Amino acid sequence: MSPTATMIFLSLQIIISFLFTATASSSPPGGFTIDVINRRSTSNSSSSSRFSKTDDGELGSPYANTVFTTSEYLMKLQIGTPPVEIEALIDTGSDIVWTQCLPCLSCYDQQAPIFDPSKSSTYKEKPCNEDPNNPCRYETHYADQSYSKGTFATETVTFQSTTGQPFVMPETTIGCGHNNSLASAPAASGIIGLARGDSSLITQMGQNFYSFFSYCFSRKETSKLNFGSNAVVSGDGTVSTTMFTRTEKPIFYYLNLDAISVGENRVETLGTPFYSLEGNIIIDSGTTYTYLPDSFCNKVKDAVDSVVKVAREPFSGDMFCYKTADTEIFPVITMHFSGGADLVLDKYNMYDNTGDSYCLAISCVGPTEDAIFGNRAQNNWLIGYDTSSELVSFKSTDCAALY
Repeated sequence: MSPTATMIFLSLQIIISFLFTATASSSPPGGFTIDVINRRSTSNSSSSSRFSKTDDGELGSPYANTVFTTSEYLMKLQIGTPPVEIEALIDTGSDIVWTQCLPCLSCYDQQAPIFDPSKSSTYKEKPCNEDPNNPCRYETHYADQSYSKGTFATETVTFQSTTGQPFVMPETTIGCGHNNSLASAPAASGIIGLARGDSSLITQMGQNFYSFFSYCFSRKETSKLNFGSNAVVSGDGTVSTTMFTRTEKPIFYYLNLDAISVGENRVETLGTPFYSLEGNIIIDSGTTYTYLPDSFCNKVKDAVDSVVKVAREPFSGDMFCYKTADTEIFPVITMHFSGGADLVLDKYNMYDNTGDSYCLAISCVGPTEDAIFGNRAQNNWLIGYDTSSELVSFKSTDCAALY
């Protein structure tokens, strides 16, 4: 579906019922890589049992193909024994790994077959309060009215590997959803949560993988999602900014946005309620557009409107749309994050073609809603998360040509 303000997936998660026992790993340092393809072109296990290894005893370099649907990036991975492939939304804004499961009380139509846990020899429901007869249930809701309700379980998660052998994560906690709705990516099998929470995929990989991950989203061809030692972003042109955690919403990766430049006009957050020294915007791979609070957003829109000499579309809702096919008339937008991380964005990042018009890929939200730095603005940036030093790094990159 075409991305619009009402269709964008805003991944703000509320866990109503949740029980999780974290599974740590003492695996040696390593990393793995996941290919990203744009469709348009619980036990305390030891390192020897937690992950599969190659014949020489070293961790391999796993990867998984992912696909791009109109506004979201999906990761392909396998769950169960024998392995069954699923396609799930890559989401740094939530912390549960869930997929639709049979039997379905109410499931939406997904592209891949729905996972049948009765056919997997490694599926095991997680009990609540150590009572084997009381499976732990979960219910998670998202701001676009998407939701998943089901049972927590442990299951084997498998990635392909560059060694030719599978990379296996046994006893990984997943949500087996029996009642689900997913508005933003209806072809997806579920969601892969990559946020800070105990149940997220990267947390369950253990410290060696959890400390570093990076991705480079392409608008056309193959790009990468990396974990562990492969995920360090460095070199000429790399800029970094501090990540923040808020106690009221501890799973999110917050950044400080100091200003947005529209051409030569720098619009400061200072002097608006949006200004902060402790994080004011969430970086989120599961949201398409960028969302800003009204107090600041309207100033940015006015700055764009003062430059564009074409009449705006009269009925474009909360979007700023112009009837033109010429992107040259639009000003360059630069996002200024704290610490000197200035991201000069491409026209594609900030202006969305909607047929015979272009719309500003920024929407305004109310003062009680979170600001979001979405995946369209992140396109063609190599972005690395280092949770050990609380930094996120950016490097302008042709993601399709990088690999």
